[in-house]
Amino acid sequence: MDTSTVTRSPTIKNDEPGALLTALEEAQGASEYKYLSEETMRSIAESHGEPLSRVYSVATFYSYFNLNPQGKHTIVVCRGTACHTRGSLGLLREAAARLGFPDFREDEEPSFTTDDKQFTVRTVACFGQCALAPVVSIDGTIYSRVTQGKLISILDGLKKGAAK
Repeated sequence: MDTSTVTRSPTIKNDEPGALLTALEEAQGASEYKYLSEETMRSIAESHGEPLSRVYSVATFYSYFNLNPQGKHTIVVCRGTACHTRGSLGLLREAAARLGFPDFREDEEPSFTTDDKQFTVRTVACFGQCALAPVVSIDGTIYSRVTQGKLISILDGLKKGAAK
């Protein structure tokens, strides 16, 4: 990523509340793989007159920020109680297996990204849509009462689109 474009947002002054968050959001949004590299965080720290440790602390506090490259498509599986009792673990395992991570264990790692950077799969504690469980978000669209068949169909469609 070209860090010369990650210096300062023209819309907010460095001493205003939220300036660091805004810079991190803009930098992540400008990154091809939607993440904050160490180089990018160093550039932001320098341009904002903040220690790198503070920038890193903010970036790791908010789950919105990614420190690893993300896939083109993001799949988020709800693991809340209602979704769990209605089969979200099976959906997570199915997505992982179909995307080449059959041994994925959410208790060891909260997410994974495929080697081709087409898919990132992660979990969330709860979407707050318990009556519609199980719930899965794909590229920001919420799908409710998801079955394995429905999930497979969506994944197959995304894979075909990626192959074009």
